[in-house]
Amino acid sequence: MDRTKLALTGAAAAALVLGGGGVAIAGGGDDDASDTAIEGPALQQAEDAALAETGGGKVTATEEGDEESYYEVEVTLDDGTQVDVQLDEDFAVVGTESERGDDESGADD
Repeated sequence: MDRTKLALTGAAAAALVLGGGGVAIAGGGDDDASDTAIEGPALQQAEDAALAETGGGKVTATEEGDEESYYEVEVTLDDGTQVDVQLDEDFAVVGTESERGDDESGADD
């Protein structure tokens, strides 16, 4: 009797662990929902740095704590191209990525 009870308890625990893992995976799919916009004085500094890198355009989105950098600023150029400018905590450019798939890394560009 004790073995049956132990086996059922183990099976129930395994089902809970596996079922909970599926919920955690399903719930983690929308990265955009957790984006935090840049605010305060940092917003102007980030916009200025991004526009200097792209040579103009319009800032269309910002994100603080991006997975690729400290700040990310999305700039839409006059031709419609969107450029994501990656900035470090000192607002130095650490990389850019355009919608065309061009990828440049480094602040020397």
